[in-house]
Amino acid sequence: MSFDTLKIEKELYTSGKSFTQALESLDPSENYAGTSLEGLDAYQRQLKRFDIKVSGADSDTVSKFFQTADSSALFPEYVARAVRQGLNESDIVSQMVAATTNIESLDYRAVESIVDEDSISEEHIMEGTFIPETKVRLKDTLTPLYKRGRMLVASYEAVKFQKLDVFTVILKQIGEYIARCQTFDAINTLIDSKDEDFHTFTDGITYDNMVDFWNYFDPYTLTTIITDSSLMAEMLKLDEFKDAVAGQNFHGTGSMITPFGANLIKAKCLKDQNIIIGLDKNYAIEKVQAGEVITDFDKLIDRQLERATVSCIAGFSPIFEGASQVALCE
Repeated sequence: MSFDTLKIEKELYTSGKSFTQALESLDPSENYAGTSLEGLDAYQRQLKRFDIKVSGADSDTVSKFFQTADSSALFPEYVARAVRQGLNESDIVSQMVAATTNIESLDYRAVESIVDEDSISEEHIMEGTFIPETKVRLKDTLTPLYKRGRMLVASYEAVKFQKLDVFTVILKQIGEYIARCQTFDAINTLIDSKDEDFHTFTDGITYDNMVDFWNYFDPYTLTTIITDSSLMAEMLKLDEFKDAVAGQNFHGTGSMITPFGANLIKAKCLKDQNIIIGLDKNYAIEKVQAGEVITDFDKLIDRQLERATVSCIAGFSPIFEGASQVALCE
């Protein structure tokens, strides 16, 4: 079946696959190898079919999607892709999570791994002797999943003549908002996992305190430091974290020399909490997501906007307890 004869229906959004995956099953991209359409996915081929340009100076208006019943069914996927673009461009969570798990339900029970660090020995394992254990078990509670998103409220008359490249910017802002919310959820998961068992810096940000904080991670590695902008500034102003060539390197490459070489994340949600979070990005936390960007496709197709939700559902679960640490600065 050729891409320009496909019947595009909203039922493709309820197939159990993403809209693009559903289109790909009907119109595989592999069939276009060596043609002018090579490199386009099934959705992009449909945009080309209906001559809809979603970006650039000559982009079309929103009304171009609603010229036919088939083309209108493409509109929710356009919305989802624009929101996803904004989410990806503002993404901080990927700098924090060790793994991302995609699920098809709203119930998920994560596993946790317990390693007996005290059993580590320099002695070889002899025949018949005890072998150190890593225990993997299901957690006692389900991983909480949070729905984050926005209600898109607009009349068709208000936006039908709006250029799609500008409307994309509006939708990307929704993605940026979701990204900030997911960062908040991930940070709170790390804090809650410590049950207020924080390290305390009684004299605030000092080099000695930061060295101790770094040392808490053995056998893990401090790869990431998360705190608010004020504590981050105090940290970077420590004489011990200054370097004679740091300024030249920053002006020349834009790369900043950071404490212990860790990636620095400024978190507005930690403002005035006097908290520093450190983690080993490779082992600390898992992201669990139920699908990607979810849209009210019925409303976007049949009612041409009005009130339609755009959302993501995701949660976070710690993996190795020692791979994250929280310090309270007093």
